[in-house]
Amino acid sequence: MCDVLRHSIQSSLVLANSDVNLHTVSSAESPERKPLKMVECGGCRSKIFIPADLLPFESVPCTRCGHPVFMPMKFRQFELRSIIASGGMGTVYRAWDLMLNREVAVKMLKKEMAADEEVLASFYREARASASLNHTNIIHIYTFDEFEGQPYLVMELADTDSLDQMIERDGRVDEYTVLGVAVKIASALDTALKRNLLHRDIKPGNILFNAEREPKLVDFGLAREAEDESADQSVIWGTPYYVAPEKIRRERENFHSDMYSLGGTLYHAITGHVPFEAPTVEEVISAHVNTPLTPPDQVVPEITAPTSDALMIAMAKNPHERFRTYDEFIMAFTAARSQLLVQQLRAQQQPGEGVEAEEPGKGWWRR
Repeated sequence: MCDVLRHSIQSSLVLANSDVNLHTVSSAESPERKPLKMVECGGCRSKIFIPADLLPFESVPCTRCGHPVFMPMKFRQFELRSIIASGGMGTVYRAWDLMLNREVAVKMLKKEMAADEEVLASFYREARASASLNHTNIIHIYTFDEFEGQPYLVMELADTDSLDQMIERDGRVDEYTVLGVAVKIASALDTALKRNLLHRDIKPGNILFNAEREPKLVDFGLAREAEDESADQSVIWGTPYYVAPEKIRRERENFHSDMYSLGGTLYHAITGHVPFEAPTVEEVISAHVNTPLTPPDQVVPEITAPTSDALMIAMAKNPHERFRTYDEFIMAFTAARSQLLVQQLRAQQQPGEGVEAEEPGKGWWRR
């Protein structure tokens, strides 16, 4: 019996050693594996392995979400750590400022784009326009420079979210949040106007949020002086879903055009639908001029009347029928936000308890 058991154990050891040997031989005969390095994906924030021999600025898709990832690198006083966003003109990186010990965003133009005079002019315009403005809700520009033929600008980091991502993820954004964005971005545009600047490309993708959930207006690449008489009115600048009717009619634009685009952006966020939906871009553009806007509270009945009315005024076809100033715009949306809070408090209170406030829908801005 003992001999049988001893023979069984010896056989098992032989098989185990045989497996190890086979495994070792197989590994020795297989092609040498490339060295890998663990990095963090800027999209899903997962830790993944990528080839350690990637060229500088070369990226590969994340194995989990497809977001581009690259090998962290250092240039000048900055350590580029992950990609925030990448497009046809360039890439925005999350970076660490080694001199000032702070997180920043580095927006780097592609080398081939730097040869395009129009693209380069837009990049310079964005840097100079943003740097000239000092407002909590306008992204701060720290520096502008060039690295091996690639222009780049360093700015405040705001990569927690964007209004565009919120709409895509949640379907629509809650009314209270939208009203807060309305007041703060209108204040930012008012500051730009006081410096004689129009943004000219207000859209959900250009409103970002930092770690404190503060909205930040970005991308002044299409900005120009409000009183620029030489502006070319033959070309429509902006995003079709939010472009003002007067720009489509090739009329002179002013701050009311930015106001309309902000109204369209807020409309999309609060309803989950762009102001005008159509099969083609041409039909969308035509609708801005010719089709009556559906009131937001008819698209989503839960939207309060003061908010709906304020948006309708901001998006009036005739610029003269919109709010006369950004101060009026801000007061209307602030009042709508206050009335929304009162309504929410009333809904939470026990029967018999009351909150005195102006009747909903009786705001001074109703026309």
